[in-house]
Amino acid sequence: MNLKDGVKTAENKISSEAEKLSELVKDTSKTLTDRLESFEDIISLEVGDTALTRAKTLERDFDIRQVYIKYEGDNPTGTQKDRIAFAQVYDALRRDFDTIALATCGNYGVAVALAAKLGGLHCHIYIPESYHTDRIVEMEKLGATIFRIKGSYEDVVTKSSKLASQNDWYDANPGGANTPLQIQAYSQIAVEIVEDLGDAPKYCAAPVSNGTLFAGIYRGFVSLYKRGKTSRIPKMIAASSTGKNPIIQSFKEGLDHCRDLNPDKIKETKYNEPLINWHSFDGEEALYAIQQSYGDAYNISDAKMKEMTSYLLKKEGMRILPASTAGLIALLELDEKNNLEPDRFVAVLTAKY
Repeated sequence: MNLKDGVKTAENKISSEAEKLSELVKDTSKTLTDRLESFEDIISLEVGDTALTRAKTLERDFDIRQVYIKYEGDNPTGTQKDRIAFAQVYDALRRDFDTIALATCGNYGVAVALAAKLGGLHCHIYIPESYHTDRIVEMEKLGATIFRIKGSYEDVVTKSSKLASQNDWYDANPGGANTPLQIQAYSQIAVEIVEDLGDAPKYCAAPVSNGTLFAGIYRGFVSLYKRGKTSRIPKMIAASSTGKNPIIQSFKEGLDHCRDLNPDKIKETKYNEPLINWHSFDGEEALYAIQQSYGDAYNISDAKMKEMTSYLLKKEGMRILPASTAGLIALLELDEKNNLEPDRFVAVLTAKY
């Protein structure tokens, strides 16, 4: 298996101001309060506040009005993973951990490696032995220690969490004790969307893998609605690789729980890898979000994701990872099927290409 997650190796640049703040964070002669304040400033400078752009060319070509793209590629390492990576490094610093550990297939590892470097933490990254990603080079340049473990991604998550517990390291894996923190970090996406639009959109579409991002966005909208900050909660549209994600399949089967898939039937490609798994660690949360918002779920083929990536580059000037386009494709398919009434629609695109 020659597996790549599709995101190209990059320099992961941050501002000179963030570099200076990092030196303050790593200065143990300072109080923990001062160090944490400096890391908070890094987060404020570098993470989030990503662009929300109206895609007018796409609107004309697909005969749909007011489609907005929330582009998470604006984050330091080019994906939404920076949001949870920096939040967890902050938490690790606050709780006096010196090492952070996680399993990854690519993007998340780079995000945590960068955050850990800026926070002065050791970073241990565990990657399935059979996986290959260009982003390993970035992780190593950022000072992370890479370990190869036999088994699937799901197996490596379990093993790395066990090692973290045994060695008193901070466990940054999905599906564990830090799930509420991760969901809270992703809920900020909803806050930013509402700040830009002035209200919640009618629909919000996003790709799903483990389900943490999707659940977080939904939770953000629910919180805003309950606090009287929006007039509605969007209908949440989930999308993933055809037949290869438990969240999508469980919704389509009308289940009230997220059922695991058969690992032997999951086949990775360079286009679908960021989306697929046989067990979604936060699948229950994501499934709940679809159901409670009266949303929908879609299977999207590699061919459609590849085609949409080419379209966005040519027509909107955006370099988007193919898997990242799944939610947008689902939104357009929903409109084609139901001829949606004019409103405002948001698609979250999670990674640059």
